[in-house]
Amino acid sequence: MEKQRIQKILSSLGYCSRRKAEQLVQEGRVKVNGEVVPIGFSCSAEDKVEVDGNLVQNKKEEKHCYLLLNKPRGYVCTLSDPQERRTILDLIPKEYGRLFPIGRLDMDSSGLLLLTDDGEFSNLVMHPSTSPEKEYVVKVLGKLHGDEVEKVANGLYIIREGYRAAPAKMEVLKEEEDSVVFSIILHEGKKREVRRMMQTLGHQVLTLNRVRIGNLVLGRLPVGKYRSLSDEEVEKLRQICLENKKNKKKPYQN
Repeated sequence: MEKQRIQKILSSLGYCSRRKAEQLVQEGRVKVNGEVVPIGFSCSAEDKVEVDGNLVQNKKEEKHCYLLLNKPRGYVCTLSDPQERRTILDLIPKEYGRLFPIGRLDMDSSGLLLLTDDGEFSNLVMHPSTSPEKEYVVKVLGKLHGDEVEKVANGLYIIREGYRAAPAKMEVLKEEEDSVVFSIILHEGKKREVRRMMQTLGHQVLTLNRVRIGNLVLGRLPVGKYRSLSDEEVEKLRQICLENKKNKKKPYQN
């Protein structure tokens, strides 16, 4: 059988994402045929792969699990938390087995979050070259001024982090006396990017709720509840990601 990097092997076996696999290797927690392996090590799925002394079983022939969760505020997107905060896995019954989140929402954010045991699918959805667009509904303190929507559409320079965000589509949904609600569609989705954009523009984020990833919408799913994705939904999202790679995904242009 063709050899592949250990990160890809762990992902293809359905154990975790490639990013998580790389972390496990760096921490010296992965063995192949009884030997601790370094980053870049190559082997095949037929080799004996262990993590923390536990044999990683081949899940390729098993049916993977794909869940859509309406994450509440106050939960962290980790599998365990040293500070003993509530995690998203507290919301999922244990009979679903070992699931991990596809991407993140910070503790103060809410909305659509995907969980799976399919490492290859997770990597496809998260990788910058293939990731689908993500839509958020955001409420900020204060009104939007003049050309702020245009600045976001042209690619806002994030002063504190020192980089230019990819162009994003922003639409005002509701104006209140001292705040405004808008939707924003990202094609990039770096860590806390929406909050960093608003901080650059001088607005405090009051609420941030993700409502869509690609073809998947949050809809009326109650906060804290989850549902399984259909085979058709999973395949549609997969095709969107593959099309992004084929077309060398271009961000929104105003």
